Amino acid sequence: MTLGNHSTITEFILLGLSTDPKTQGLLFVLFLGIYFMTIMGNLMMLVLIRVDSHLHSPMYFFLSHLSFIDLCLSSVTVPKMLETLLSQRKSVSVEGCLAQVFLLFVTLGTEVCLLSVMAYDRYTAICHPLLYGQIMSKQLCGGLVWTSWGVGSLDALINTLLAANLDFCEVHLMSHFTCELPSLFPLSCSEVTTNFIVLICSAILHSLGTLILIVFSYAHIISSILSIRSTTGRSKAFSTCSSHLIVLCFFYGTTSLRYFMPSSGSSLELVFSVQYSVVTPLVNPLVYSLKNKEVKTALKRVLQKGLHLS
Repeated sequence: MTLGNHSTITEFILLGLSTDPKTQGLLFVLFLGIYFMTIMGNLMMLVLIRVDSHLHSPMYFFLSHLSFIDLCLSSVTVPKMLETLLSQRKSVSVEGCLAQVFLLFVTLGTEVCLLSVMAYDRYTAICHPLLYGQIMSKQLCGGLVWTSWGVGSLDALINTLLAANLDFCEVHLMSHFTCELPSLFPLSCSEVTTNFIVLICSAILHSLGTLILIVFSYAHIISSILSIRSTTGRSKAFSTCSSHLIVLCFFYGTTSLRYFMPSSGSSLELVFSVQYSVVTPLVNPLVYSLKNKEVKTALKRVLQKGLHLS
């Protein structure tokens, strides 16, 4: 198939994180271990929230969906990375690359929305504790989760459909371990100005909308915590949202930097991509299990029941 004087390509070659065989072997072992721990950690959170009735609250309902999204996000990127580290021919078809772009957009967009929803949940719990059960009803919680998935999917659909109209010629080496939309633009022989503008606008609208809700929530949370007179009360109130703050800063910062910075194939881009797509899905269940007393107590209860049954 040809386009003018150019030969239209049908696949990309992923250059990955390293070209040294020994380094690739070490990275394979490292990321396989991270992926295994990510799967186990998030599955543990999902099962624990499901079976322990003490965790049947809006906060843990959202946390279970966060764990599911992290499972999806990690599974979109890491298996292909592991394959690339082992195989001699590190290729991916254009269609497969676009499919990965779409799934990556869906999971990232949904997670950003869900993190902002969790900030609103913490605001309601701390600032309006007496009305918390009425405000955060099952209908509202379900609606907020489905809205998060809907916004993430719509954002992904618009950007991926535009990318599907691009032509890719001659240049087929991608300085990355996965297919991300910013990395596709330099490989296209089509005009990408419209795609770039749509990507930036959707990223700004998406991030700005969620950021407004997050800032609003935490401004009121901090104000409410500071108004509490007792040190114990302030500490207890802060502990209910400290885990979410850590996850929020860790994920939101690296994702925004990756998608707002111009693609140049630099090692910094790879670091940001590894952090939000590989490390963050592992960190989330660790943060919520290690810092959350209710989760640790629930885990002990489930383990004790399992021992009694055996």
